[in-house]
Amino acid sequence: MRWVRLFFRAFGWLLTPFMAWAASFFGCVAGEVIAARIASPGRGVIVSAICGAAAGFVTLILWLRLLRRSPGIREALAVTEDGTPDTAALGEPTRLDPEEEARIR
Repeated sequence: MRWVRLFFRAFGWLLTPFMAWAASFFGCVAGEVIAARIASPGRGVIVSAICGAAAGFVTLILWLRLLRRSPGIREALAVTEDGTPDTAALGEPTRLDPEEEARIR
């Protein structure tokens, strides 16, 4: 059971950068669809890069906003509000205060 918990903790730690990478990839693909209509290859690459960067940035902001507002997700993924690994949670999972638990539900 400990290995399963460690697997999901490592997955939670890698989820924030993975989401930003995936969003930038799909944004870049969308930028390539737009860039296919542009005659200049240089401008097409610039459009693709801007679309990828914008998609990654927006997704990262939305993901971090979700992490800040949801203590349950942070506890399940063992991350802090800014998406970094919660090294204090290396032991047993902590219980939420009854007030905070009632607020979540």
